[in-house]
This record gives sequence, structure tokens and C-alpha cells, in this order.
Amino acid sequence: MSGSAARTATADVVCLGESMVTFLPSQPGRLADVPSFGRGIGGAESNVACALAAAGHRAKWVGRVGADGFGDHLVDAIAGYGVDTSAVRRDPDRPTGVYFRTATDRATDAHEVAYYRAGSAASAMSPHNVPYDDLLTTRVLHLSGITAALSADCLALLHDLTAPRDGRPLISFDVNHRPGLWREGEAGPEVLLALAHRSDLVFVGEDEAEEAWGVHGTEAIRAALPEPDVLVVKRGADGVTVFSRSGGGDTVTTVPSLRVDVVAAVGAGDAFAAGFLSATLRDLPVRDRARHGHLMAAAVLTVPGDLTGPPPRAYADRLAALDDEAWGTLRLGPGWTVADGANEEVRVT
Repeated sequence: MSGSAARTATADVVCLGESMVTFLPSQPGRLADVPSFGRGIGGAESNVACALAAAGHRAKWVGRVGADGFGDHLVDAIAGYGVDTSAVRRDPDRPTGVYFRTATDRATDAHEVAYYRAGSAASAMSPHNVPYDDLLTTRVLHLSGITAALSADCLALLHDLTAPRDGRPLISFDVNHRPGLWREGEAGPEVLLALAHRSDLVFVGEDEAEEAWGVHGTEAIRAALPEPDVLVVKRGADGVTVFSRSGGGDTVTTVPSLRVDVVAAVGAGDAFAAGFLSATLRDLPVRDRARHGHLMAAAVLTVPGDLTGPPPRAYADRLAALDDEAWGTLRLGPGWTVADGANEEVRVT
């Protein structure tokens, strides 16, 4: 990031995107069979902002919600994590988006999501109605491919924010390929690739790179995305591979995943991005950035919802500093984030 951006920064990270009211099932099963739902909040970018604020960073969420009760709930709930919501705009004519989901793993065929976000307030975001001063006076601006899929105006906004400009903050971009969000005839994969080319730090899953671009394997993904200074390829149970440019070439760092007693397999990708960004802001080594990403993801995987408080920083730092053998035998279960190092839910086996 440029020195001028760092000197004038009013936030550590600004996250731009749609947040929605999420209705979580009271029990497993098909949406048709679930008798009741609990209310939560959901949105890739606001999830990252909440996790970063809970970890002690100055995080701001920029979005657009309806002038309705659901919009009130979102702003209040996200602010409750310590996120600055002063730049959120209210739309008097469009509603806040909502969605319902089942309790099953998103990767399985049994997982169902019913979105009610068409014509939402967030879909009206454009270069003409978002507060650019808030978006650009930050150390890191975090974006995602979900926003690009919401509308032509949202896509124009992301194109503008990722364009080269003096004093631009570090642009963090999570590809977040969601085929179901793109309208018929739109070239979603090509759009996402173009946005990733223009970003400084990119998060992409190995599986989504293959689905979107027909590219398989970490080296091939890096060949398709040579521009970002840091490319994080998420490889599921195999961990992550990070390509970081140093001098004239790449340093390649592979960090295994943790063994986790999973309660709900949702929100891990956003939590990983938050952990990686948190460690990036602290200028930690690449290996530790990836480990903090894994630890933040483990915090979310061991609770029922999309969000939870992270482990205390000093405790996470101790775990991230373990030698490779100890890291490889670490196992985390529910309650581990409040452990003091002797908690039975943090096991070396």
C-alpha cells in the first residue's frame, strides 16, 4: 500500500458489500420441512469486517440497506461487533435483502439457500452513490465477487475501485464465485478474473478456479493470475498455498489445515480472509498469516452460525508460532477460542 494511503487512513480495513438478514433453521432438513428459523446476519464482506473488529482492528463496513426493520437490525448487529457503520446508506425505495438456508454443508447436494435479494437496496450501489472518501482512506479495501454479480451498477463500482489510482489502498479481493447470482448471458467467470487481475491480494479456492476458469492446480492458478502481489489458493482439507512476490519472483508457502471438530461448515472462507488480513495488517510472516487464517476459520467452524468471537490475540499468536510438528497434530473443538492453552478442547494428538 502506498505511504500516502497509510498516513491518511481512517480505518485499517473497509469492507464493501451486501449484508442480508439470514434465517437459520431450527433443525436439519429440507427448507420445506423446517418448522422455524432464527434470525442472524450474513454477508461475506460484513462477516470479514465483524471478525476484524472483534480481533481489535479498526474495521468499517460500507453498504446499502433498506429503510426498514431488517436494515435497522443489520446496522445494529454489525455495529455490535465494533464495526464502524457510519458510511452505510439507507434506501427509501428498495428493501433489505434476506435469505433462508438449511443446516447442511454448503458443499453437499442437500444444502438449500433461498435468496430474496433481487432489487435489494445493496443492488443499487454504484460509483455515484457510495462514499468514496470512506472507501479510499483505509489501509486495506476488501471486496468480493459477490458484489460484482448483484447488478451492472455494482459491477461498475468494483471496476472503478480496482482501477489504478494514486494513493490507492491495498485491494483485497475474494473471488467468491457464485454461479447462481449471475444473470443469464453474463460472463461471470471472465468478470471475476478481470477483477482479480487488478487486485493486490486475492483469495480463491482451488475448486472454484477450476469451476470458473477451467484451471486446475496451484501453479496453473498462479499462471492465470500473475499480477497480484499475494495470491492465496485455498485447497480445502489440504490447506492453503500462498504465492507472495518478493524481488523478481514468487515465494511459495504451503500451510496445512487444522484438524477441527466441525459444528457447522459455514462462514469459514470469510473467517479465513479476516484472519489472513489481520496478520497482514500486523506485518507477520506469510506462514503466520495463513495460520491465523486457519485459526479464525476454526473459530467459526466450531460454532453453529457464520460469526463468532476470535481467540484472544496472544493465544492465537502462541498457536500460530508452534513448530510444524505441533501444528500438524493440533486439533480444535467447540470452546477452544476461550482456552488458555490447557483447555481440553485444544488437543495435541
